[in-house]
Amino acid sequence: MSDALVIIPTYNEKENVEKMIRKVFSLPKAFHLLIIDDGSPDGTAQIVKNLQKEFPDKLFLEERQGKLGLGTAYIHGFKWALARNYQYIMEMDCDFSHNPEDLIRLYNACAQDGADVAVGSRYITGVNVVNWPMGRVLMSYFASKYVQFITGMPIHDTTAGFVCYKRKVLETIDLDKIKFKGYAFQIEMKFTAWKMGFKVVEVPIIFTDRTEGESKMSSGIFKEAFFGVIQMKLKSIFKKYPQQAS
Repeated sequence: MSDALVIIPTYNEKENVEKMIRKVFSLPKAFHLLIIDDGSPDGTAQIVKNLQKEFPDKLFLEERQGKLGLGTAYIHGFKWALARNYQYIMEMDCDFSHNPEDLIRLYNACAQDGADVAVGSRYITGVNVVNWPMGRVLMSYFASKYVQFITGMPIHDTTAGFVCYKRKVLETIDLDKIKFKGYAFQIEMKFTAWKMGFKVVEVPIIFTDRTEGESKMSSGIFKEAFFGVIQMKLKSIFKKYPQQAS
């Protein structure tokens, strides 16, 4: 049994999913893996099912019908993890933009160094992004700066999707009240944890854009993040956040 679960949402990741699964299971720290597939028409889920025979009791698959959004996939995964005995629950992408080797650093930040939430950060030591067009780098960087300015969060990479949560954080947050579905979901989770008094730290990583498969980024995702942050901040002024038990 592992104390740590890595949740990876997938949609059309047949080029990456087997390589990612094998890489995670080759790490010196034992992780379990939960793949949440949103009805990929390219057969991603079937690849995972075939690998479950090779990795029983540590590779899990949850299939959903249709593209229901990144946020709902992670909420589904969080609830799945909390129904079991995992103490550290991690998010990452399937496309190798997040280096699986860094899972250990995020885990250690929470398990050994006292963090409640560890964020794999592209911007804590400058701009550590490889293979992105300059326009997208600037959009992402200034989006995080915008979120920092609006919310007051002392987090440089607010939209990061490479994160480790201690179990108690996800138990304290009312997951049914997390409303955003795109990248704003990542902002809302960090903001809620921070408002509840949890210790959020950033671990520097190098983010490398995918080399196989297609990006899921869209203008709608950015619109949700841009306008959603203002809405979230205004609501927070009148909202009482339960504080973590000391």
